[in-house]
Amino acid sequence: MKDRRRIFLLFRLTGALAALLPAAQALRGQNLIEADPGRALSGTDLAVLEAREPRDDLPCRLTPLKPAVGFDLKFHAGYEVAVPMRELAGLENLLTVIFRVIPEGAPERARYFTQKIRVPSIEADAKGDAYLQGSFDLGEGVYQVGWLMRDRAERVCASFWRAEAALAPKEKDLVLTLPAGTAAAADEDEFADEPPAEKDYSNAPVSVKVLVNFAPQNSGAATLERADTAALVSILRTIQRDPRIARYSVVAFNLQQQRILYRQEFSDRIDFQSIGEALKGLQLGRVDFSRLQNRNSDAEFLGSLIQSEFKVRDGGAAPDGLIIAGPKAMLASGVPSNALREVGETEYPVFYLNYNLTPQLNPWRDSISQAVRYFKGLEFTISRPRELWSAVTEVVARIVKWKSGRRAADASIRGSHLVPPQ
Repeated sequence: MKDRRRIFLLFRLTGALAALLPAAQALRGQNLIEADPGRALSGTDLAVLEAREPRDDLPCRLTPLKPAVGFDLKFHAGYEVAVPMRELAGLENLLTVIFRVIPEGAPERARYFTQKIRVPSIEADAKGDAYLQGSFDLGEGVYQVGWLMRDRAERVCASFWRAEAALAPKEKDLVLTLPAGTAAAADEDEFADEPPAEKDYSNAPVSVKVLVNFAPQNSGAATLERADTAALVSILRTIQRDPRIARYSVVAFNLQQQRILYRQEFSDRIDFQSIGEALKGLQLGRVDFSRLQNRNSDAEFLGSLIQSEFKVRDGGAAPDGLIIAGPKAMLASGVPSNALREVGETEYPVFYLNYNLTPQLNPWRDSISQAVRYFKGLEFTISRPRELWSAVTEVVARIVKWKSGRRAADASIRGSHLVPPQ
């Protein structure tokens, strides 16, 4: 119904997701103000932030979102704002958002953000609310947050709150990716490259092969949600950051579409940009009719994938460990046993990082888990950031131990050949 429609103003502080439904246009993204805020912002806006007094000239209701650690090992904080539709009624409007985050006790490290959002014409009798959501990233610490929004009539909505980003006692050993007392814009490009991590090859560097099923938590979903993509990318980033790994081979696939989306042979870094480009062509809502006729086609695809990726190709290098990552794959049937038998015993340990946000609702083994169990592999359930960090740490430790044992065995065999017969 037209008179009860809702408009959603959705953007992240980088501005890449700026959108107003049914039709709004961000003139420019939410930008970190690098220059002197005293020059970049108007005196009126600075006065509102300095006064730290809530304003409702432009009526709004703001709800702060408590900082929480994401799978990328950053604290994500934010807010939700509701604005009555009647306050935006009329010809096109322009909303200017200004946002400041100050680490407590360190005012010199304040960060300012700004964004302009164009609002389309709205009927005078429009009812309901428009909703605005924003997010930003934090390192551990306490922050004072100041937020204001003004329209073309210079009406101001302002709100202020305290945000505390603190690790729970059981998470104190997590190594966060943002320094304490740091505020930053939310990542615009989740596939952006990152600086190389420092490596420690004192126990001999290892190589890993990673198979990632880029699929949503809800197997029936028609799209791959950003939250799911971010979690799977975070699994890859956590693996890449481990200082003991020197080389990576990656296969990105989608079980629902039965497609290999991207393949990277062994390299000293993971090419996240290429993975992101490959995912752009993923259309979960389209299903080949021939696959619908064969109810076991997805299990057969998984079996074929295991056959081709678990075996060491002629002249190819064997990994020191193989990791499968992705959400549960509850297929109508398991992987064909002949496909598993053809692979035989693997030359390296196998692991499964099962990304499952609600393991209590689905505690049963899935088709990937059953296949990994056949190869005497280990499964780790990833439902929280700490579990990801702990799982990757243990997986790599096991790979290093296995490789050290194999090297010792090889050395023993070579040494025995040097002993003359009695």
